[in-house]
Amino acid sequence: MDTRRKELGDFLQVLRQRCAPQDFGFPAGSRRRTQGLRREEVAQLASISPTWYTWIEQGREVNVSAEVLDRLAQVLKLTRSERDYLFEMADRRDPAGSSHDELDEAPQILVAMLADMQIPAYLMGRTWDLLAWNTQAAMLFTGWLDVVDQQSPQRPNLLRFVFLLPEARILVDQWEVRAKRIVAEFRADCRSRLEEPALQRLVNELTQSSPEFALFWQQHDVLERQGGERGFHHPQLGDITFQQFTLHPVDQEQLKLVLLKPMNC
Repeated sequence: MDTRRKELGDFLQVLRQRCAPQDFGFPAGSRRRTQGLRREEVAQLASISPTWYTWIEQGREVNVSAEVLDRLAQVLKLTRSERDYLFEMADRRDPAGSSHDELDEAPQILVAMLADMQIPAYLMGRTWDLLAWNTQAAMLFTGWLDVVDQQSPQRPNLLRFVFLLPEARILVDQWEVRAKRIVAEFRADCRSRLEEPALQRLVNELTQSSPEFALFWQQHDVLERQGGERGFHHPQLGDITFQQFTLHPVDQEQLKLVLLKPMNC
């Protein structure tokens, strides 16, 4: 039996057994021999065949559609993490993941941590908007973060900075090399949510406004975001180099905490 199919079936069984029948309009009498909901009750609630649901739970070789998984997730009242796991085990893309257009928010604990850091640091969201940054980052990204109000609803975006602001081509060492890699890293980062409206709007805007972005995006290069040396030609500080580190909060993996440790000072 395929490991993922078995894991999917076992997971659904555990979810089903934790449900209280009375919460779903079914009697909870002493004659019930099944803990939680029966298979046929889950099937009824999800509007699918009892036989079909049984096969899914047994780990048989059946193709479960995203629509069926969505109904099961709603019926079983799954949390966000449980829903993600359900779709991952079924090897299906979650339709809810491509329809939401929510804004990322910077957790206050991370905002406070940024303020305490003595090196440039900033927090990025799912479309690489900067949600928060510290004074050192504002000093480094002169002409960009030093002139932006962190309380403004219009958030600065790393891709817009790199491709649309002339200052970036002067500030960023080996601009073309870095710009091409940034696009490849962005594609890798958003590969599972290319249908998100906010992401599509950003890509369309950059494609229309920047010939370089359009070219790099069409090349379909995919690279994971990595650390390494980052050079800058700063108008006041001169040539400076940093070691970049990118961290992800466990409970909000779409966020990226980027740290820049000075190497030559």
